[in-house]
Amino acid sequence: MHLDLTDLRLFLLVAEAGSITGGADRAGLALASASARLRGMEDQAGLALLERGRRGVTPTPAGRALLVHARTMLAQLDRLRGEMGEFAAGLRGHVRLLANTAASTEILPDLLAGFLAANPSLDVELQDRTSPAVAQAVAEGSAELGIAADHADFSGLERHFFRDDRLVLVTPPGHPLAGRGALPFAECLAEEFIGLAGDTALHLHVLGHAQRAGRPLRMRARVEGVDGVCRIVSQGVGVAVVPERSAARWPALAAVRLADPWAERRLHLVTRAGATLTPPARRLADHLLTAR
Repeated sequence: MHLDLTDLRLFLLVAEAGSITGGADRAGLALASASARLRGMEDQAGLALLERGRRGVTPTPAGRALLVHARTMLAQLDRLRGEMGEFAAGLRGHVRLLANTAASTEILPDLLAGFLAANPSLDVELQDRTSPAVAQAVAEGSAELGIAADHADFSGLERHFFRDDRLVLVTPPGHPLAGRGALPFAECLAEEFIGLAGDTALHLHVLGHAQRAGRPLRMRARVEGVDGVCRIVSQGVGVAVVPERSAARWPALAAVRLADPWAERRLHLVTRAGATLTPPARRLADHLLTAR
């Protein structure tokens, strides 16, 4: 079976995205080209590598076996790039970093800007995931580094404290809840909420706790970006749960502390236990743990 690195990377990206369209977009390939490459891989293997359905694609047992080898080979390539970077012009190191919404939107952008400026030969791909999904992906080897809150399962991982994080309820000025002290989340569920669009980590986190409280979230609107959420709330429409760091940028809003333990979180940088990080990943990990 003849496979090149583009095939392997495409297959990995398609499997992670759960769709050929999403994987092709991440790989920078046209959909038709990506589909042809995947079909060619299956023709060479003589069996199906992907199960195709209405909601996307999932790897077959043979496809999952190929994923293991693809991740190993691409990780080795990143190690090569890191070790040979001083000698091989044109090769660039690449690090995939997964993080929950609070980290990916409020903490990491400034840290990554400084890292990228100091490391012009390294690229970073930052993706928003729930903390449990971050931990699972790093444990399975689909990402070298992750930032996850302490409610995730850290089995098979090494973790290093990164930052404290708190979620708060933001309300418009003069809202009945604005003057409250620490407020149980369950008491907020009669309100209309503004939330993040898509399957962002923060939205899924808040939605899950509403379901556990036995009441659905009454979603008035879902928009892109935490600042977009706060902007709508500031106009007197609904309330929202956002990171405290985000609320601080909107002093006109009332930020009410949530009394629930899940709203007080410690974020950790996680790596796979016993794994040797590629030089680019090690450099990024060291930067994240020492920068303040």
